[in-house]
Amino acid sequence: MRSLPPLAFTPGEPAGIGPDLAVLLAHEPPSTPLVVIADRDLLAERGERLGRPIQIVDYPPAPEDFPLPGRLPVLHVPLAVPSRPGRPDPANGPYVLATLDRAIAGCRSGEFAALVTGPVHKGVINEAGIPFTGHTEYLAQATGTRRVVMMLVGAGMRVALATTHLPLRAVADALTPQLLEETLRVLHTALVDRFALAEPRILVAGLNPHAGEGGHLGREELEVIVPVLERLRGEGMRLIGPLPADTLFNPPVLAQGDCVLAMYHDQGLPVLKHASFGQGVNVTLGLPLVRTSVDHGTALDRAGTGEIAPGSLRAAIALAGWLAARGKAADPLS
Repeated sequence: MRSLPPLAFTPGEPAGIGPDLAVLLAHEPPSTPLVVIADRDLLAERGERLGRPIQIVDYPPAPEDFPLPGRLPVLHVPLAVPSRPGRPDPANGPYVLATLDRAIAGCRSGEFAALVTGPVHKGVINEAGIPFTGHTEYLAQATGTRRVVMMLVGAGMRVALATTHLPLRAVADALTPQLLEETLRVLHTALVDRFALAEPRILVAGLNPHAGEGGHLGREELEVIVPVLERLRGEGMRLIGPLPADTLFNPPVLAQGDCVLAMYHDQGLPVLKHASFGQGVNVTLGLPLVRTSVDHGTALDRAGTGEIAPGSLRAAIALAGWLAARGKAADPLS
């Protein structure tokens, strides 16, 4: 990993705990070189507030400047207005996206090896008049990627999602054969190319209780999921399911697969987060760059207090470096 370009870290919402996490990185630098893309004064002020002052090193730093305790390489992007811990301001919504845009550009040019993101506040960005449903969707649009897949990694599990940030009543309509097939192709390719699994086994959840109970509790399994799985099995994919979600996460079932594909956000993620909260990592699959993220939110009530745990960020950095070292995955939809 030492031969890789630095990773880029965007702390996200300036009033949240992202800047606090950056301060902790300065005092306990990761083994992989990393550059923080943020407002330098915000980070310096947050370090003082936490009683852990830092020395800002302007990007690009000299090789000897990172990693060194107390020093933080920063690519400066200015806030629109000053930020106070726990008090988000919609005026800084464009700032959050500007840090992301700079990181994306750097990853695509090879300046950065990967992108690690801190938590953003979707509501505040929307209050700024900017339609925003999440990092995953924004990165897809920014890179012109047709299909991306959100996956969380933690506690020995990998859980990917067929749909992401949708109201529950919209999930069934969104779950089309095309979406499911494209999701499985992206997931399978990433498990092979990024995660070094030669023949990945994917456990596919049903949408309905008891995986539809033979059509008595919903027909999505019979009309959408099963036909797609049978078609892709014919191409050699190792797909198990559709399985009832209420029993899928039992250890004997999980042992039969390398990854779970859940049909919607709150079907799979509560289980993984229960088992690994504070240590889990969010990964976006299908992008022309490596992106990982923390598994938690902005924690506005803890910003500036020092009452945070950096475990998820450290796991995200370690996984980003490992994935970046494997090289670029092929686009399965091209």
